[in-house]
Formats: sequence, structure tokens, C-alpha cells
Amino acid sequence: MSFFFLIPIALLMGLAGLFAFMWALRSGQYEDLDGAAARVLIEEETPTPNEAHATHRE
Repeated sequence: MSFFFLIPIALLMGLAGLFAFMWALRSGQYEDLDGAAARVLIEEETPTPNEAHATHRE
């Protein structure tokens, strides 16, 4: 009896995921994958505010 309840919910969740993926494609979320991968490897020259504050503590 619960199949009549669970199957429509599963279909709606699948359609919601499909629409979210299509929205991400159309809004340009997957445009620059190589640039994002390279930014992870680049070391920042200036320390973040948390690091600057932590180095001045005694």
C-alpha cells in the first residue's frame, strides 16, 4: 500500500533533481571547470584575516 505513496514522491524528487541540473547548466555553473581547479592550487600571497590575527597572538 505504501508504494502508491512512495512512487510519486520518488518521481517528483527525480524531476526536481533534473530541473536543478538543467538550471545549473543554463546559468553557467559548469562554464569554467579548469579555472576552478587551478585556483585551488594557487597559493595566496596575503594572509587571510584569521591567519593574520592568529600570528600576532602571544
